[in-house]
This record gives sequence, structure tokens and C-alpha cells, in this order.
Amino acid sequence: MCQNHNNAPDKIKLDKYGNCNTDEHKKWNRRSFLQALGLVGGGSMMLANTPLSVSGPSALSRALAQGTDPENDKILVIVRLQGGNDGFNTIIPVYDYDVYANARPLIRIPPSEFISLTDDFAMPKPMNKLEGVWGEGQMRVVHGVGYDGSSLSHFKGSDIYANTNLQEDDRTGFMGRYFGEIYPDYFFNPPPSPPSIQIGSIGNLIFKGPESDYSFAVSDPRRLLQIIENETFYNLDDIDETCTYGDRLRFLREATNTTFNYADVISAAYERSTDFGGYLDDSMGRQFSIIARLIKGGLGTKVFLVTLGGFDTHNNQIQRHQQLLTSFSEGVSNFYADLAAAGWDDKVLSMTISEFGRRFRENGSLGTDHGTAAPIMFFGTGLNGNGFVGEHPDINSLTRGGNVTETMDFRQVYSTVMKDWLCIDPQMVDRALLGAQFESLDIGFNCSGTNPNIPNDGESLTHIPTYSDSQTFINIVSPATTHIEVSLYNIVGQKVAVLANEMLMEGRDLIINVKEAANTRLSTGPYVYQIETNSGNFSKSIVIS
Repeated sequence: MCQNHNNAPDKIKLDKYGNCNTDEHKKWNRRSFLQALGLVGGGSMMLANTPLSVSGPSALSRALAQGTDPENDKILVIVRLQGGNDGFNTIIPVYDYDVYANARPLIRIPPSEFISLTDDFAMPKPMNKLEGVWGEGQMRVVHGVGYDGSSLSHFKGSDIYANTNLQEDDRTGFMGRYFGEIYPDYFFNPPPSPPSIQIGSIGNLIFKGPESDYSFAVSDPRRLLQIIENETFYNLDDIDETCTYGDRLRFLREATNTTFNYADVISAAYERSTDFGGYLDDSMGRQFSIIARLIKGGLGTKVFLVTLGGFDTHNNQIQRHQQLLTSFSEGVSNFYADLAAAGWDDKVLSMTISEFGRRFRENGSLGTDHGTAAPIMFFGTGLNGNGFVGEHPDINSLTRGGNVTETMDFRQVYSTVMKDWLCIDPQMVDRALLGAQFESLDIGFNCSGTNPNIPNDGESLTHIPTYSDSQTFINIVSPATTHIEVSLYNIVGQKVAVLANEMLMEGRDLIINVKEAANTRLSTGPYVYQIETNSGNFSKSIVIS
């Protein structure tokens, strides 16, 4: 009986009913379980984090996916300063120091603790590792970044910086919308490398698309190292087969490992490179060290997101903030030294984001409260010189809430990076930013090389699932006459039906009633359909009710 193993040291601990779920939740909590099944947000009902089945990448995927040639690829690393970074104690407004000091008599940075950047601005000494980075022309700062009507909420602010929607809730992110457009058949023809990897920001919307999350996400760097070492997402050796749910746990883990087909690719890239050895043994250092090895190993991932938490400094800010800035600056400095030693430093741009800044005046607890604008810092040899971009917020003219007014829309910064660093077509950038259009900022980099020719919206087949009276419909319109085959797959990748196989004339609507067209009994639950045409393939998840 399963209860006989309660005290076995190498077995999963059981609850009073003989089930394995208590200890299992430590390895697979509710959120990671739902993410694996694609049930987090948006109503998507499938293994949305990864493909259901693995086939060779499509021509579009091959063209768009990064190769391993460092001469052809540019990479973006987003450094999330979680909690709301105090920009005024990060980039100190020396030009009006008396106003700054009077607003922060107890937490100001004294001139003896400055690292001068220009006559007008300085950094605190805990950021001394970046002094050389600045001096070598590998650091720029964009002033006063924010958005009109800042929510001052951690959750709402984080969502807005990810989804770029200032008007309403949106469960998709700007990079997720972009990846969704360039990988229309992602479920069946994924790129050979994960489009993005994020560490420590589980639940962040940046890479969430309408149908899938396009990131390989782990909660901390140690978890990523476990995946690299095991080449699987979940270990199968520690399952107690005598437990009531042991066989179900094995099935779920095996299914997840099968669909997490990127684990071996990540592991191979990691093993192709070596440790640099100069990083601090802290969270920031471990994250930068891992992604440096993946980059040097030619993984081909385009965007990375790393996270440093603890910036919600309502009290006792001085020591806490200085420790965070030390960890951050050490990590960035060592990261670029690591990349430079392998010849990758000119291909990698890093930028900071934070859900908001802090108020200009200190509070009564030796800290600062939620504020509006904050600087965004950029790093990399591709910047071609140091400097500041935009206007610093007016610290002599605060709002009634004690905040400065932002001088730069964060979406303009995103737009510039996407167009001029990642070389994404401007029309695609505008769509990824929900129609918002911005002129590029002069941050110091220009697009070299071009992206493959992506069909415009008007040239591409459209397909939209709709639901009515317990029926599921697929509405398809093609801009040109083409042969079309629509197949239906269950959540383990088995083809269960061919819904259509015919010529679709230009401009004609094809409306498929899935239950009727399947000509077989369909269980309720999630499915995926794939549309194969002469010009390309498309796929999307649906629900049968």
C-alpha cells in the first residue's frame, strides 16, 4: 500500500489519503501546471507554452529564426528592475543638486559618493562597475520614461509595460504579438530555438501572444540549470508509482517533457560554451552567467528577460538600494566582459525596465513611495558612444501627488529598439504596439541588415474561431485562390479529423462547423487546428464544448 512508504527518505511525501500531491506541488505548483497546459489567461486551452508536436521548421520559421552565426544576429536582453526603481538615486540630477538634496535630506547621495557622468548627472558609488562601461561608450540613459496617467500599481504597471495598452486590460504583450505574427504556425512548425527566454518573471505578459506564450520561462536561474543538466523539464525518477496519483503524475510529466522540446537545444548551447568565472554568486550574476553561455553557445534566442527584485523601497532605502545597484552593475559589467571575450559584445543590447519610478520627495520612513517617471538604461558596444537621450523631468514642478511629469513615452523606446536594433519592419512594430506610431529616438544604434519579407495583413490568409450555441466555428478568408486543407488535432498531437480539403476561391468565406465537419465524436476540451495552403501554414487553438 502507498501508506507504507510514508517514511521512505527518497519517496515523495504523502498526504493523509496516500496521495503524492503535497510534495509534488513543490515541483509543479498550480500556476506552472496551468502554464504547461496553456490555461493561464486569455482562455487558451492547450499546451500553449510549447508545440504539441515537433516537425521540421517551416521556411518562414527558418528564415526568421536566429542562426548560430554571430555575424548575422542581434540580441536584446531586458533587465527588469522589479518593484519600481528609484531613478533619482540611480541617475542623480547634479545640475539642480540643492533641490534634489532638500527633497531627500535623509536619503540623498552626497557629492562625496558621486561617480560623475557629465557636469549635470552622476551615479552613486555602488554603481562603480559601470564607470568603465560609460567611459568606453557602452552606456546610454533615456530620461523621464513613463506614460500619461501612471497607475502607480505594481501589477497594473507591470502589465502596462508589457502589453503597452494604456486604455484597457490586455493579456497579450508587445513581443508576444510580434512573435505571433511571424510564427503563424507555431504549434506545428516552431522555430528551432525558443524565441525568448525569461528568468524570474513568471506570469509577465511581454511574450504572451493571442494564442501562445513565446517564452521558455523559469522561476529562477537554478531551475534553468536543472533543465540544462537533465535535458528535461521534469524528472521522472522521483515519482512514487505506488501513490494514488503516481501514474497520472508520470503521464503529465512525460507529456510536458515531450512538448518542452527546447530543453535539449538549450542544454546543447550551454555545453558548447564555457564559464567566464567573474560573476558574483547572486541572483543577478547567475542569470547573466547563464544567458551569456547560451548566447556564446549559439542558441539563437532573440530576446532574454532577466529579473532583479527588491526595488520597492518604501523604507530603509539607502542600504537596500545600494546593494541592489551593486548587484545590477556588477552583473552588467561582467556580462559584457564575458561577451567581449567571446566576440559577442557588439551583438547584444541590454535595457532596463521597471513598472514605475519613485516619488521625488522621500517619505517619513527613510524611503520613497510609488512614483511616475524613471530612466531607462542601455548597455552594449552597439551604442557607439555614451550619452543621455531626452529631457530630464522638471524637479521644480511636481504634481499634486508629489510626482514629476514623464518626458518620454516608454512605447517610443520600445519602438526604437524593435525597429533600429532588432530590425523589425516598422509596420509590424506599429501592430505590435497596438497601432501606436513613434519616431525613432537617437539612442546610438541603427539597423544593419533586413528582416525577411513578411506578408502584409492584406496579403495573408485570415482565420478566426467563433463560438455560438455550443458549436465551434472556424471562419477562413483567403486573399488569393488556393488549395486548403484544415486538420484537427487533440492536445497530445494526434490528428483526429480533416475538417476541409478543397479549393478556396479568392475573397470567399469558408465557415467550418467543427463538430459537423469532423464526422466523428469529439470530446469536450481543447484542440488545435492547422490550415495548410499553397503559400504557408497557420494554426490556432480552439475549444469544443
